[in-house]
Amino acid sequence: MSKYLYKRIAVKVGSNVLSTKEGYLDLTRIQSLVNQISNLKKDGIEVVLISSGAVASGRNVIIPTTKLDIVDQRQLYSAVGQTILINHYLNFFKDNGLLCGQVLTTKEDFSSRKQYLNQRNCIEIMLSNNVVPIINENDTTSLSELMFTDNDELSGLIASMIDADTLIILSNIDGIYNGNPDNPESKVIKEIAPNNNISKYIQSSKSRLGRGGMNSKYKTAKKVANEGITVYIANGSREHILTDILDKDRDVICTKFISGKKTSAIKKWMAHTEDFSKGKIYVNENCEKAITSSENISSILPIGVIKSEGRFLKGDVISIVNQEGVLLGVGKVQYDNITLKTLMGHKGKRAIIHYDYLYINK
Repeated sequence: MSKYLYKRIAVKVGSNVLSTKEGYLDLTRIQSLVNQISNLKKDGIEVVLISSGAVASGRNVIIPTTKLDIVDQRQLYSAVGQTILINHYLNFFKDNGLLCGQVLTTKEDFSSRKQYLNQRNCIEIMLSNNVVPIINENDTTSLSELMFTDNDELSGLIASMIDADTLIILSNIDGIYNGNPDNPESKVIKEIAPNNNISKYIQSSKSRLGRGGMNSKYKTAKKVANEGITVYIANGSREHILTDILDKDRDVICTKFISGKKTSAIKKWMAHTEDFSKGKIYVNENCEKAITSSENISSILPIGVIKSEGRFLKGDVISIVNQEGVLLGVGKVQYDNITLKTLMGHKGKRAIIHYDYLYINK
């Protein structure tokens, strides 16, 4: 019987873990991470790695000959740095008798169900052939308005996509503290139950090298845990951190988000489609209560809709908001916008959004 808790894991490692204080790649840390993943692989654990570090890699070896804006810098540094980073991974995995492969993605690749499933199929093929997928945002083609907030957001999407048992987010601190991490009296919050709001403890500052911060990690962890996937935020600088977290006999300093009820594959995709919604519907108070209740399973009926905005077709994803304009969730609509406007407020009509294709924020 395996000593490890999970069979399929997604690991996100940030720029601050992979870099030295001077901003250079920390090859010792990368090698340690690869060795841990390799040991897990040899014990039958499937691992998908979401790795930052490409931009930092490129920044260290090239000096722009002209003044560049932020997007141009990311494109240049990542184009050069991605090859450097993946070659380090390739060599370290080779030393462990394993192969790795690179998957570069953009936020737009998650916008349609077809593209989403195509990416998932690619990763599944790699896993079934004992190849470690290493995933990063394609900064060479991503535009600012279509970029992920950071690789924390990307890791949440990937964990949901591959139906991971757990997502481990490696940072440069031990987890979420109940106060300022620099205060000796602050303690790491060891477990966070589903729907437990601890946002008051989240520091707003961003990381030194990456785009994210603890707020981003908290949002990702909370959403993914609500989809039924256990999430850990831990210190990637600690030796053997991955194997220690997964070992059920070890007590590791980190923050664990306890998973909620498992959601369907289609709802896991929809949970991350807010940025791609084609329109919006406003629901009345009774409808809001029905769809946000944890006791009953409810679809959105025409009688509960008071207003719609945008142009959309049957099958598009649209946003659902209450009368005050607060976002409640997203759903796959059963009517186009023109037909919908003729049905709003009427009884006895087919659901606008069936529960099976409705994701409500928690």
